Amino acid sequence: MYDNDQRPPRRVVITGLGTVSSIGLGVAAFLDGLRSGRSGVKPITAFDTTGFAHANGCEVDDFDPAEWIRRVDPDELGRATQFSVAAAHMAVADAGLTPEELTGRRALVSVGTTDAESRDLDALVDVQLRDGPEHLPPGVVRRAQAGRLSTGIVRELGLVDVEALTIPTACAAGNYAIGSGFDAIRGGEVEVALCGGADAVCRKTFAGFYRLGTIAPEVCQPFDKDRKGILTGEGAGILLMESLESARARGARIYAEVLGYGLNCDAHHPVAPDRASLARCMEVAHRNAGVKPEDIDFISAHGTGTRANDVTEAGAIRQVFATPPPTISIKSMIGHSMGAASALASAACALAITEGFIPPTINHQETDPECGLDCVPNEARPAELNVVQNNALAFAGNNAVLILGRYREAE
Repeated sequence: MYDNDQRPPRRVVITGLGTVSSIGLGVAAFLDGLRSGRSGVKPITAFDTTGFAHANGCEVDDFDPAEWIRRVDPDELGRATQFSVAAAHMAVADAGLTPEELTGRRALVSVGTTDAESRDLDALVDVQLRDGPEHLPPGVVRRAQAGRLSTGIVRELGLVDVEALTIPTACAAGNYAIGSGFDAIRGGEVEVALCGGADAVCRKTFAGFYRLGTIAPEVCQPFDKDRKGILTGEGAGILLMESLESARARGARIYAEVLGYGLNCDAHHPVAPDRASLARCMEVAHRNAGVKPEDIDFISAHGTGTRANDVTEAGAIRQVFATPPPTISIKSMIGHSMGAASALASAACALAITEGFIPPTINHQETDPECGLDCVPNEARPAELNVVQNNALAFAGNNAVLILGRYREAE
């Protein structure tokens, strides 16, 4: 027998998925979008785009927060928090649980983000410049807090024995949050974790990327020789994770097992990724997960569609893999949803394992020879998947690589 300090590490599995994306709300619609190679691209409506030569993005349509948020007044929550809370509700329901069943369990809520409620901050700045600070709406001021992305979930679900974290490691934050949940469950600190990422389209981020010259005029084309940049997107991905013992005890469906992850921060450059650092992060993830490069069946790349990212990431992959596996980017479909990006990609990886397919990289004409990867162009590919890798890169050198595997009984 083991006492609490000597108990072996728990296996961690994903039993619920919540997805808010520009290609569909909920798991069924998201899965259908991934399989069919649906595009979420459309002209941006979140803010006035006058003066920009082009302004396409991947906004979430037909999202009614009141459909998902019942305990808390949706107007008390910013748009990114609404996405986060809605995705958490979806994940709990998808796992076959109710909020009441979660109330008595030790839980972690960990949500990654790039912008938090920058959409509200954009609006507040506009009011202050136009009318003065005395006219700032108090309700919007109160809700424009990054911490609400996680505490909003706690309030809505009525969790009481819970730690709430909001992780601000930019575009790698979703994988960071999932890694924190993996550690907490594996070490026996919590029984269940709701982890992922959320962000909403905002003028600040769009304008920043536009000024960097990295916004594509029409579509996102990762790894294509004629790619022209990113498209900003929005949404949320929340994974419900629990120990294998818990999942088996209640007869839960298991999408995938979290095998491990790797993190590093090289601080090499404010915006340019570093190939050697990303390669090291992948190697750390493989060691942590107990896998070898040849075990990986496909890679969900960060794949932003910029030259700086795609060539660097492809070079890092070739540095680690003697023969790189198929490497795709769902940003071609949903754009770059910032803090939600790697969380939605993790959900896509879990669905790919369960459903037996590799999502496509759409908008693809000709692969850049400098990338030299099989990016599964334009059409999904049937495949038996056992181990998959999800890459996430962020400004300032924050890298996070997550490894998921098909759940198998221990021999």
